[in-house]
Amino acid sequence: MTTLRDVAREAGVSVATASRAINGHSNVTAPTKAAVLAAVKKLNFVPHSGARSLTRRKTDTVGVILPDLFGEFFSEIIRGIDLVAHESGMHLLLGNMHGSAHETAAAIASMRGRVDGLLVMPPDIKPDLLAGHLDPMLPTVLLNYDAGSLDLPFVAVDNYRGAYAMTEALLERGARQVIHIAGPKHNRDARDRQRGFTDAMAKIGNERSPVILPGDFSEEAGMEAARLLVQGQLPADAVFAANDLMAVGCIMQLAEAGMSVPGDVMVAGFDDIPLARHISPPLTTMQVKIDRLGSTGMMMLLRLLRGDTLGSASTTILTPTLIARGTTGGPAARAAMARPAAAEQGAAP
Repeated sequence: MTTLRDVAREAGVSVATASRAINGHSNVTAPTKAAVLAAVKKLNFVPHSGARSLTRRKTDTVGVILPDLFGEFFSEIIRGIDLVAHESGMHLLLGNMHGSAHETAAAIASMRGRVDGLLVMPPDIKPDLLAGHLDPMLPTVLLNYDAGSLDLPFVAVDNYRGAYAMTEALLERGARQVIHIAGPKHNRDARDRQRGFTDAMAKIGNERSPVILPGDFSEEAGMEAARLLVQGQLPADAVFAANDLMAVGCIMQLAEAGMSVPGDVMVAGFDDIPLARHISPPLTTMQVKIDRLGSTGMMMLLRLLRGDTLGSASTTILTPTLIARGTTGGPAARAAMARPAAAEQGAAP
């Protein structure tokens, strides 16, 4: 069966250009359109009926596919997407891939013919494999994923810079034995945050083999790390967790054991989920403004739906902001840690 890629190859254009030419978009030159239509005729190409309907009939619906729908991180992403979508009269159709490449393919397939465009936060799968599941005729924006050879627009968080800045701030605050609670090994964000931590420890702390504990972004992982601290197996004066939930779990377990935060050990997280400012003491963290990740991606998708041509060059990288709170010493720590970050009030990436 002839595919759109075959048509694009025959016409000597990209798949995206072939798609726009077939569907009558105005941003295709007359010679290019003629070449594509000639290839269609020569190869007897018949467009997928479901995909054709998306370009001819609007559904006013956007598909959002995330690794999970549970937890404050993902709810904040959805909230940011929905704020922009609602203002534009668009509805959301949510899909959950559970971090699996196989389920990613199934989730993407389930959206076909039902949405005008896609926002996807893929698991850690290779771009070529992801490309095999995405419909080139469906406008798509990637979240927290470097599109690479796919030439798709994406929004991402500078996790490396954020983790480096947090580790640097803890060391400047006086910490000498900093432990990192890592995220899942397959998770790109977790790996970048761990790399930022290890590089900062090597360059600033002169520690080339820092202690890194395995984690999975859950409270339980933070609690398990705290148990090791309480038992004295891992001497430390600071803990930097790869996300806020693990930091919260660590603080809870330390408090249960009678240890003081930040008196006995400083604790810091990453993301600045709403819970971070409501625990006691409030959590020092890297503020990602998670809702902005979603809203920025949705604004990009609206541009695609209006006919704009966006590729990987249209990338937006969100730089986290260090928010110093009570778990690293309160107001005094805020002053000491404020050099690489904005103040909490009015701070923005």
